[in-house]
Amino acid sequence: MKALTWQGIEDVQVREVADPVIQEPTDAIVRVTSTAICGSDLHLYKVLAPYLTPGDVLGHEFMGIVEEVGSGVQNLAVGDRVVVPFTISCGHCWMCRRGLFAQCETTQNVDQGMGASLFGYTSLYGRVPGGQAEMVRVPHADFGPVKVPHDGHPDERYLYLSDILPTAWQGVVYADVPEGGTLAVVGLGPVGQLAVRSALHRGVKQVIGIDLVPERLARAEQAGAVVINSAQTKDVVAAVKDLTDGRGADSVLDAVGMEAHGNPVSEKIVTATSHLPGPAARLAFEKVGIDRLAALHLSLELARRGGTVSISGVYGGAADPMPLLQMFDKGLTLRMGQCHVQRWTDELFEIANQTEDVLGLESLATHHLPLDQAAEAYKTFQTKSDGCLKVVLKP
Repeated sequence: MKALTWQGIEDVQVREVADPVIQEPTDAIVRVTSTAICGSDLHLYKVLAPYLTPGDVLGHEFMGIVEEVGSGVQNLAVGDRVVVPFTISCGHCWMCRRGLFAQCETTQNVDQGMGASLFGYTSLYGRVPGGQAEMVRVPHADFGPVKVPHDGHPDERYLYLSDILPTAWQGVVYADVPEGGTLAVVGLGPVGQLAVRSALHRGVKQVIGIDLVPERLARAEQAGAVVINSAQTKDVVAAVKDLTDGRGADSVLDAVGMEAHGNPVSEKIVTATSHLPGPAARLAFEKVGIDRLAALHLSLELARRGGTVSISGVYGGAADPMPLLQMFDKGLTLRMGQCHVQRWTDELFEIANQTEDVLGLESLATHHLPLDQAAEAYKTFQTKSDGCLKVVLKP
């Protein structure tokens, strides 16, 4: 079959790889009908290179049709249409019973000191072949995949249930916006856009969207957010205070993560680390690595005293400098972590499955391409060129 494989820093290629097969009774084989490029895939494209091996199959946002099921899978049948959460969870361990699916103890990567395994996401998270491929082996298919109807809706009505929709939703829940309060969303990529829409859907009174890409700002404004162009605003913090009675936002959601713009020194360090030989790069990343923190530091500044900062963007540095005096003095609450996808599946499926596309899921993607063009799509997505916000690939 064809699959998108990582071959080196900023080098991904569609190659012929072996077809997946059932390995455990709880496995299923899914023929992929749609797969997306996620912002966190860009971390693999460059920053997390030390944890990848040439030939690794990427991708963790996908859906498709069940082609085969193991003997232990009773909840699925051949022909079912399913969307697959990016977190691989058993559904019955101590963590899963508490809704902490991203910390599943059955698939936890204990040797790496990391949480549950993820599709297509490095040796840190199990090195499980991903979904930017024609077919995928889905472990723990007796729990993970979500059946969606053959109802005539295009895949994109349900595709984002795999990752970015629940990630945005969890970020808004974690932000804990008080009644009548304000949420500032830093970064208006796909997760940020869905966070804006989710917050407004949940009744947040005022949502402020912050970015520097005009097309993304326009989309958030169209959805109902007040927008601030950080590239054209001299003092973003002051601008947010002007909108919030001088206090700052009650809650802030960082939807950017480790690849934020704004600190060329950090960028050079991150780039240099990713180019070190594998073992040295991994040691540097885990012990002295830093992230580009412009978005996170801005989020901390934007929050009012006693406010909450919710972090949905992925960070990985071990030596990130943080303004602890400011954080302590302001009495901020921080919430963060990998999304517990299945925790939000039922309520989000009900929203996605309505007759009306209330969250604009079908119109989120700007680029629809065949899998064969995935390498070019990664470059376009990374550079945000051609108005690229979200890419959906068709195997």
